[in-house]
Amino acid sequence: MKIQERTGAGAGRSAAPAQPSVGDRLPTPPRERKPALAALAVLLILVGALGATMLVLQVGDRVEVVKVTRDIQQGESVTSDDVTSALVAADDSINYVKWNQLSALKNLKARTTIYKDTVVMGQMFGEDGGVAAGKSTVGLSLKAGQYPTGLQRGDTVAAYRVSADSGAGNSNSSSSSSAAGNSVIVDQARVTYVPGAKNSGDELVSSTNLAVTLTVDSDKAADLAQAASNGEVALVLVSGKSGN
Repeated sequence: MKIQERTGAGAGRSAAPAQPSVGDRLPTPPRERKPALAALAVLLILVGALGATMLVLQVGDRVEVVKVTRDIQQGESVTSDDVTSALVAADDSINYVKWNQLSALKNLKARTTIYKDTVVMGQMFGEDGGVAAGKSTVGLSLKAGQYPTGLQRGDTVAAYRVSADSGAGNSNSSSSSSAAGNSVIVDQARVTYVPGAKNSGDELVSSTNLAVTLTVDSDKAADLAQAASNGEVALVLVSGKSGN
């Protein structure tokens, strides 16, 4: 009898459900896939790669061209001080003046006014630029004291009629004092030619006369030329200078 009771009790215990172990995890639901986000990420990567490629191609396809650093008036030529180089996108349909063509450009004249920071095109210059309508050029030969020191091409000056012997003076001062009380021939004239400095400093050597070419209104050209031939012209630097 005792054996049967033990057997029955053991059978009862074995039939009880087993308890889960402490280390087992509860099952998690499967992750939801989002194919639209994955496709968008791939598209963004492709667009970025394409943009970077195009940028590299554009940067590499550049040409060095001439750009003016001051206003160039009609009939004027450029010097090394009037230009700088610039990089632009290569385009065979645009007649850029390449930087390596600067020497040839210096021998040509502007056909129209070319304003500061303009990239130069071949059609802007020619062998005979001419003078703008209503303007004339007049050449002067000035002694020390008849012009301000540091005179540069592109400056705006006033021309005064003075007596022939009033030009002698100190070349380091403006000629406005010698022109005081005398009549104004031209109130605004543009210096289109003046020799460069011939010494180590900024001042012009005054041992000989200074050759200056002015562009003036045509109705003032005759009076200015007559006064210049008699040595009766003094120049004064005025506002309106075309700076670099």
